[in-house]
Amino acid sequence: MSDAPLRAALHQQADSCSALGSPFMATLCTLLAERLVPDSALTRRLLDWPGDPGPSGASVPLRLAGALHALVLQGHAGLRAVYPPHRTDPEALWQAVAGALHAQAAFIDRFLDSAPQTNEVRRAAVLIAAGHWLAARHPLPLVFSELGASAGLNLMWDRFALGPLGPAQARVRLTPDWTGTLPAPAPITVCDRAGVDLNPIDLTDRTQRLRLLAYLWPDQPYRRTLTEAAIADAPPVPVRADAVDWLADRLHPRPGALHLVWSTVAWQYLPRDRQRLGAARIAAAGSQATVDSPLAWLRYEADGDGPGAGIVLRLWPGDRTVAMGRADFHGRWVRWTV
Repeated sequence: MSDAPLRAALHQQADSCSALGSPFMATLCTLLAERLVPDSALTRRLLDWPGDPGPSGASVPLRLAGALHALVLQGHAGLRAVYPPHRTDPEALWQAVAGALHAQAAFIDRFLDSAPQTNEVRRAAVLIAAGHWLAARHPLPLVFSELGASAGLNLMWDRFALGPLGPAQARVRLTPDWTGTLPAPAPITVCDRAGVDLNPIDLTDRTQRLRLLAYLWPDQPYRRTLTEAAIADAPPVPVRADAVDWLADRLHPRPGALHLVWSTVAWQYLPRDRQRLGAARIAAAGSQATVDSPLAWLRYEADGDGPGAGIVLRLWPGDRTVAMGRADFHGRWVRWTV
């Protein structure tokens, strides 16, 4: 089997990391692309990975980088010496990585078995803005339903702050590069919050918490700071289930409440037939919505345009679609248009 797909995926990941403000990850992925050799069971597994190893497939570069970072977080001396905040040169970095690939092969091999999973707290800036926009128009208690909730951190967005929006004492304060006028603050009351994920992260489990932190890039410590602050708000553990099946029971009428269903860079990973079924189920529930029990469906997802992801809200009763703007996939910037 050719090793070209993995090397191409590593170069592609290097370019993405560079564009997303992580020069360390760009260097790491480039070194792996250029220097990885099939000299062990682990490296042969990597280079012979079946199927698509890239971001549209198994995301092997992120799995491998996450495994190495997990070792750093556990105190691996050789890697810690060459990982941020320490400065090093590519040769020293490669020597440490090559050593870890051999000495820690069993740990890395197990880590590779599971797909990457993050919970990007900065995406909650869009949820905060959309939530206040909705609450001003429908002053009702809110029901939260998040699809692809990962560790459930963004189910707590009402406890985060974005400029004047949110509690003054919020542990998580988001500061994206914002273009456009923020919605006016509106009272936010949450009467029910729940999320779903095929592989939810239980933050009370040390191993699962380590995986979550390991996928935050080493030269972006502010992401870890935000994540740990969000963890302190003790989010609910999402339900382990298929999102569309879970919605079938979740979409019952909610008299006296506004039901907000959302996904942030998650809906796009559902198979097309599941997307169609999920959209049909949400629309069917929307057709039963009333002024006393409105339904909102917010998507912050890749849409084939750019830059970043589109932010689209569909609101019932009335089946109104509102294009709210665009945002960076990691929430670094938001272009708000409503």
